[in-house]
Amino acid sequence: MPAAEKVPSIAVIGGGITGLAAAYALQGKARQSGLPLSVTLFEGSSRLGGKILTEQAGEFTVDGGPDSVFQQKPWTSQLAETLGLETDLIGTSPVQRKLYVVNHGRLTPVPDGVMMIIPTRFMPFVTSPLISWPGKLRMGLDLFIPGRKDDEDESLGHFIRRRLGQEALDKIAEPLMAGIHVSDPEEQSLLGTFPRYRAMEKQYGSLIRGMLAQKRAARARRQPAAHPDGPAWKRSAFVSFRGGMGQLVAALEKALSGVALRFGSPVTGLQPLADGGYRVTAGSGPAQTFDAVVLAAPAFAAAGLVASFAPDLAAGLRDIRYVSTATVSLGYRSADWGEAFSGIGFLVPQRESRQVSACTMSSLKFEHRAPEGSLLLRCFVGGPGREEALERSDAEIIASARAELADLMGVRAEPVMARVFRWAQGNAQYDVGHLDRVRQIKAGCPPGLYLAGSAYEGVGVPDCIHQGQQAASAAWDHLAILKERQVSA
Repeated sequence: MPAAEKVPSIAVIGGGITGLAAAYALQGKARQSGLPLSVTLFEGSSRLGGKILTEQAGEFTVDGGPDSVFQQKPWTSQLAETLGLETDLIGTSPVQRKLYVVNHGRLTPVPDGVMMIIPTRFMPFVTSPLISWPGKLRMGLDLFIPGRKDDEDESLGHFIRRRLGQEALDKIAEPLMAGIHVSDPEEQSLLGTFPRYRAMEKQYGSLIRGMLAQKRAARARRQPAAHPDGPAWKRSAFVSFRGGMGQLVAALEKALSGVALRFGSPVTGLQPLADGGYRVTAGSGPAQTFDAVVLAAPAFAAAGLVASFAPDLAAGLRDIRYVSTATVSLGYRSADWGEAFSGIGFLVPQRESRQVSACTMSSLKFEHRAPEGSLLLRCFVGGPGREEALERSDAEIIASARAELADLMGVRAEPVMARVFRWAQGNAQYDVGHLDRVRQIKAGCPPGLYLAGSAYEGVGVPDCIHQGQQAASAAWDHLAILKERQVSA
């Protein structure tokens, strides 16, 4: 009797959203094709989700990491629909609330019509106290400064100074655009994080002209009568889940019925085999062999696993820097809060030398975050130039956040709930030249090894989901190549 044919196998290393998306995609490919496939997901901690973490603190729903996703990148909502979570998707509150910036110690609203950093409405911009008159005139010069036509990367700081001036960088771009990526704008890659703005400069010669043209095009495409009874979240720029972002992780874990989940199993060894497969050693269990590996761990962890057989690849991975951050979620009784603040949140430029870098009114941004008569907000600490804040105890971090809220917003009440979530080395830095660096890293991967995650081609949840799916497709295709070789042999 002939020996049973070996079932193809793939290891997914890392149980964050990237690894989960990869494992789910592989399970789907196997079921769709009707072909056998063994998938094992290794996660070093006792839970899945990575930085996606939602806790129930009494009646408060608290996201410790990402609290929403950008809907223009469709991979999260598409995955949610596949998992049957469409009815649990929610958009931001329909009430339009202002975003503020701390300016000389006071909360100052970002002018209406400023999109990211580009002014698109004249009167709100010229009458705003946020930017000085010299700063406004310098921003207006964007209409006359010739645009660059090359494809060379540059720092976000250099780009904003070149197009809009130093004040626009200090007061808006640094806390907003660099804040999205938790990066130093003088190091942050423009092409790796905001390639849209270089494309706009090349096409229109001006950011202001480009943004106005894109607004006109969007209005022309918009059909207000289309899908009037569709779900409200489809009309929102940002979406989340009724039960917090952790609801997506829980649904994925439940759906992975065809995947072996190895919790508490940090991978300590990864070695290529002569036949093209890999030996994976994890936790206290025996080593296992796989035909392909999706490596969805942070770049520094991936470097440690490949160093013994791919030293150049490891060196490239170690070149990707990380910084540490934390979030502080605070719950209040609405009666204690009063009318101190009605905005969606505020940003803090580094030049203000504050203990927090931003604050979001979570329960005003999304429903189902706080019980009736309560408010939930969260402050952000750490990041470039501020990482020493994480050396403090939770009590000290909470106290410093409360002190800032008291000074900036006049809120001195005792919170009814407080949580600190620390993310040591949690944020990959896309330094200038990042895209070239990633191309070299991926070109240096040996056959059957695929990298994915926030260190490479996008830090947001949708980007990570998409990268996990792409890595799964590449690993699946690799199995077909191996099978062809076996047949021809």
